[in-house]
Amino acid sequence: MILNSAGDPERVQAEAELWRDRELFRYLVQGVTDYAIYMLDPNGIVSNWNAGAERIKGYTPDEIVGRHFSTFYTEQDRARGEPQRALSIARAEGRYEREAIRVRKDGTRFWANVVIDAIHDEAGKLIGFAKVTRDITERKEAEQALAQANEELMQSQKMEAIGRLTGGVAHDFNNLLMAITGSLELLRKRLPSADEKSLRLVDNAMQGVQRGAALTQRMLAFARRQELRPEPVNVGALVEGMKDLLMRSLGPTMEVTTAFPDKLSPILIDANQLELAILNLAVNAKDAMPDGGTLTISAREASGGGTAGLREGRYVCLSIADTGEGMDVATLSHATEPFFTTKGIGKGTGLGLAMVRGLSEQSGGGTTIESTVGKGTTVLLWIPVSDASVSVAPVEVAAAPEEPGNARKLRVLVVDDDVLVAMNTTAMLEDMGHSAIEVHSGRQALEAMAATPGIDLVITDQAMPQMTGIELISGLAERWPQVPVILATGYAELPDGADRNVPRLGKPFMQRDLERVLRQVLAH
Repeated sequence: MILNSAGDPERVQAEAELWRDRELFRYLVQGVTDYAIYMLDPNGIVSNWNAGAERIKGYTPDEIVGRHFSTFYTEQDRARGEPQRALSIARAEGRYEREAIRVRKDGTRFWANVVIDAIHDEAGKLIGFAKVTRDITERKEAEQALAQANEELMQSQKMEAIGRLTGGVAHDFNNLLMAITGSLELLRKRLPSADEKSLRLVDNAMQGVQRGAALTQRMLAFARRQELRPEPVNVGALVEGMKDLLMRSLGPTMEVTTAFPDKLSPILIDANQLELAILNLAVNAKDAMPDGGTLTISAREASGGGTAGLREGRYVCLSIADTGEGMDVATLSHATEPFFTTKGIGKGTGLGLAMVRGLSEQSGGGTTIESTVGKGTTVLLWIPVSDASVSVAPVEVAAAPEEPGNARKLRVLVVDDDVLVAMNTTAMLEDMGHSAIEVHSGRQALEAMAATPGIDLVITDQAMPQMTGIELISGLAERWPQVPVILATGYAELPDGADRNVPRLGKPFMQRDLERVLRQVLAH
């Protein structure tokens, strides 16, 4: 450095200190590696480059000094004029700051916090810009992960709330169906056989009730409150056994293929409900392939933990894949929600996938869906592996029905908070030759038992206010242990500690269902 100080020692010292300060500042800027700090001329040309800029963006000073700073922008941002806009704002307002995607030398992208400050000389003339860039990719990824976790939590809470609502609606719907079913059944028995038109009307109404009952079962399945009878199931044998049914249901334009390993562990699930779930998925696949296609059903063993929210453990992953239209991201995000459907009015309840999801979750597993528009959809059911081996159940020989004249006539206490259901059950029992007493709460039932001698049997609902059916059964067992009790309910879930051996009658039930349970109870 040359000092022209005309021998002035103080000025020489001041210029020397200024030079040292500038050098120290230059070393400081050059030594910073967490921030890209560099200068731009008024036109946006890079005029210097620090070590942090080289580390973050990948360019050496020789490679970047003299080039326009728009090099760091994406092609889309350059096409929109973002570099020029940034300089215009900094020039007009003195400062520009934004978080955006930038591009490194190797083409990879990163999230950057960008600050551009306008630099003016003593006369106020713009001489360039100071630009500071910070890599905030880790922070952005953490924010996105947190947002996703919050979204998943909200979705889980929403589905749980919908499940509770659906279960409650299904319970009330069951009671309505119960009243209609029994009345129609008894009405049909009383109609003259010659009145064919009236019989057809009753039969049509009964078919409608049966469809309503099927809908209720789907609602309960989604709410994870359906009655399940889990057992070890060989899923390969089950699918092969229903292959003919699938082919008849799907029609000649659909090809059904299966692929199962030779050794596949049994799963623990309700076999009948699994068959229904597979048939539901197959029908959905058919709707997605109006011009025909291929349905592939396969399975493999996999470990849980992380996938579909599963716990650690061994699972069989059952895959049902089609070559249909597929779903876009928006549709896929709602696919398993109850009552959501892309089918036309009257062509679907929107509960098929919800039922499948409810079955897998109630069985201790989960469901995932993969779909691409134009390429098809794959539904994956994750079901826990059973520790027990598959056994062949002995063929049950149906007991011969009792002759009406020899049938034992019972005095039955009917307990249900729904008056229509209680009346309907009573009518069924009386039509069978029994006598019945109706009460509408657990407290009234205990009072009736104390005041009425000779009650042979109690039929009680579960979901009642103040005293549930299980609580009533406990109270009856203490004072009248010899009196059998039948629990009539549409719910599968019972409180902890409940006696699982209590005879169950699923709502809505027909008269033949009531007769069957009565025979079982009396036989024991």
